[in-house]
Amino acid sequence: MDLEKTIAHLAAGAGPGVVGLESGARGGSGVVVEQGRVLTLARNVRGREVGVVFADGRRESAALAGSDPDLGLAVLEVDIGDAPSASWPDPSAAPAIGAAVFALADPGGAGLRVTSGAVTAGPRSLRGPRGRLLEGLIEHTAPLPRGSAGGPLLDAQGRLLGLNAVRFASGLILAVPVASVRERLADLAAGRATSPRRLGVAVVPPRIARRLRGAVGLSEREGVLVRAVQSDSPAERAGVQRGDLIVALAGYDVDSLDALFAALDEAPLDQPAALRVLRGAEERELSVEVEQR
Repeated sequence: MDLEKTIAHLAAGAGPGVVGLESGARGGSGVVVEQGRVLTLARNVRGREVGVVFADGRRESAALAGSDPDLGLAVLEVDIGDAPSASWPDPSAAPAIGAAVFALADPGGAGLRVTSGAVTAGPRSLRGPRGRLLEGLIEHTAPLPRGSAGGPLLDAQGRLLGLNAVRFASGLILAVPVASVRERLADLAAGRATSPRRLGVAVVPPRIARRLRGAVGLSEREGVLVRAVQSDSPAERAGVQRGDLIVALAGYDVDSLDALFAALDEAPLDQPAALRVLRGAEERELSVEVEQR
């Protein structure tokens, strides 16, 4: 198909599955992923309910079915009527540089928009809303109007590649991929929140931790520095204090923020796990019970 026919084909086939969200000052977009479920960005959802506008002009009130704070994604539960569900891609396939992509949106319910572009780089990475490293993000050039965040990025066959999320001043867009996180999305689409594991600490990156420790005459040590401890959290109950340097959790060395998240994922839930910290020059072993919220 040439470009004109492809855009017309996607607008007719996938377009009715793209919805507008009446939430916040700018609204947003989303896409139907299965019967009764709409996938969007978590930042598009204010509270437990949001207005959804379908291609035929129908307006429905949707309830938040589940959200993933790490990915910044949310699923809404709503009567989709006859709106079609998105087609899922091969989970092992990632769009190559130069591949044609198409961004669809219905900004705040103002009507369908379809733009075309191309993938401009290999998979990108970016820190998510809670600090986890999101990998495999798709950088592309399909322009988007305000209110398009959460709308689908499709390939030329109409398969869902991701949700458009970040717009750079240069005009480039990043889309959160869906193929690599299909299992977590399945939980969301079924209304099961994928609750993150947590210690309940705010931390400082290792490079800053080294500088801060050096400034007060402490030896360099790889780890993640605690700058705050949340009240009534696993960390507080374990005795973690502000200024502690976390160096190991559940038998895993912690020398970076990503290593801390990896250790959290491997730690047993609601069971004691060893947490090793450096308090000043003294190494201490604490016992913590990692929890999900």
